[in-house]
Amino acid sequence: MSRAPTGVVLLTDRRQARRSLADVVAGAVAGGVRWVVLREKDLPRAERAALAAELRAILAEAGGTLIVAGPDPLGGDAVHLPAAGPYPPPRLGLVGRSCHDRAELARLTTEGYATLSPVYPTSTKPGYGPPLRPDGLGALIAASAVPVLALGGVQSPDQVAACVEAGAVGVAVLGAVMRADDPGAAATALTAAATAQGRPRLPSAATEEER
Repeated sequence: MSRAPTGVVLLTDRRQARRSLADVVAGAVAGGVRWVVLREKDLPRAERAALAAELRAILAEAGGTLIVAGPDPLGGDAVHLPAAGPYPPPRLGLVGRSCHDRAELARLTTEGYATLSPVYPTSTKPGYGPPLRPDGLGALIAASAVPVLALGGVQSPDQVAACVEAGAVGVAVLGAVMRADDPGAAATALTAAATAQGRPRLPSAATEEER
């Protein structure tokens, strides 16, 4: 499982969801989402593992993949790690990392992709400085050795399009789908915006100085 996430990647938050996470994920999958990151880190491991199995089954029917936030893949083979660690990353089929600046991008080793945030103003990513905006996002993508997902405050199709145009291979969204009255319709609109921009740029062979 070496392929990096592309398009619209959904991050879960059961506290913001207007339906059960299973229903929201099923709607998002119907709307074209093929990658979901399971957060819910406050749940006991057994409960979180059961939720992972449920969501993984929903995604599997469409050829999708569940990524688990944190180093424990909960029976799968894909994880998304915070910038703080662990280093080196675990040996799994797919490992992503949250990044916010050039220094964190430079620490990447065997990760398959990174998120860059916050791109737009958001209450869920406090403490990471001012929003990158598409220009700042593009500058960091040019210095990245791995594919990048844009994260933070991405709510509209226009914002999705701007992120992809800046070089992101996709966007990671939370509230735009979790809080939607119709998760399927929201996912459809965002996915259409991501694919309408054509094939995003692959990471350039940045020099060590550029990184």
